[in-house]
Amino acid sequence: MSVFALDPLDLAALLCSRVCHDVISPVGAIVNGLEVLEDESDPEMRNFALDLIKKSANTASARLQFCRLAFGAAGSAGASIDTGDAEKVARNLFVDDRTKLEWNAPRVLMPKNKVKLVLNMCLIAAATIPRGGVITVTISDADGNTELAVNTKGPHLRLADHVPALIAGEPRTDHVDAHGVQAFYTGLIARECSMDIHVAVLPDCIEISSRTLAGCAQVAAE
Repeated sequence: MSVFALDPLDLAALLCSRVCHDVISPVGAIVNGLEVLEDESDPEMRNFALDLIKKSANTASARLQFCRLAFGAAGSAGASIDTGDAEKVARNLFVDDRTKLEWNAPRVLMPKNKVKLVLNMCLIAAATIPRGGVITVTISDADGNTELAVNTKGPHLRLADHVPALIAGEPRTDHVDAHGVQAFYTGLIARECSMDIHVAVLPDCIEISSRTLAGCAQVAAE
């Protein structure tokens, strides 16, 4: 089956919709908090509003910083990104009272598309543990041969049925919407990096893995 081709303008529009969806909720909460401050004189309500504004601003900032690396240009063509920066934005986005991030990777400069790939793999992984759990990220990059793995463990593990097909660039309905564009985009990045990508649903975890295609490592090293 041939890989589905999405019009570049449609891809840009869908990714913009995805980013807006991620930030509209905390931004809306900030607006609500400001309205409470304007209308309320009760100290308890004002403290509640200030706390809401602070938490929502932090959430919006974390999501925007993550999206900048996961979806944005993040530098000029051919730029590299520090994996430490990727770990930082991932921790700010995912870690909370219910979710733990284990990041097993040396701090190195990697081609930006490979960093974008692992962050998008993290987004897919986070969606598989709606009630929290552990996200484990492992990165190995040597001599042009890159291996990425993101595993999730937790209660009520689940993977949406359409995700593997979208990652493979073969949407079941020959259509990609704003809900599926992130998984589709992840597959696009992997192919741009000359890497394969697989999702495995195991008895106690879900694993998303990607590695440099055979024969491409030597070219990258040269």
